[in-house]
Amino acid sequence: MAKLFFGMNQSLDGYVDHDRMTPPSPKLFRHFVDQTDSLAGSLYGRHLYGLMSYWDQDQPGWDADHHAFAKAWRKAPKWVVSSTLQTVGRNATILGPDLEAEVRRLKAEAQGEIEVGGPKLAQRLTDLGLIDEYRIYLHPEVLGHGTPFFAAARPPLRLAGSEQIDDHVIRLSYIP
Repeated sequence: MAKLFFGMNQSLDGYVDHDRMTPPSPKLFRHFVDQTDSLAGSLYGRHLYGLMSYWDQDQPGWDADHHAFAKAWRKAPKWVVSSTLQTVGRNATILGPDLEAEVRRLKAEAQGEIEVGGPKLAQRLTDLGLIDEYRIYLHPEVLGHGTPFFAAARPPLRLAGSEQIDDHVIRLSYIP
């Protein structure tokens, strides 16, 4: 049975905003390469899937780690939750309208970890009791506004672990 985790970079004041946060250090980026390479798959909402599909095409100027991330991202299955998309890219599938049934099926059929992408989708899955772990990559930045990591109320959480990833970022792992 697969485990669903929601993990994102977060500012000290609780926001996720890839456009406004400092880009990941080489060490943090390598951490994400290794994590992505070990995934059973990724579950995305329409918006984040659109952003992540950037990795489907090689870009000029990429270094070895960027190519490694793209390779890992491309090989992992992706499931997209959307009522508006008609098609998705390679190795991606649009899920049907019954989100709970579809995700329970994925968890039952897959082995390993499935990442959940995006706070809004994570909140829907939290409401359904389907998220097994929350991973906060805490950055020493204050953004002042943006999309909060937690889109709404969440169940009581217990700290399951912490790991300093680089000189600035710590990963906090919480479980319901």
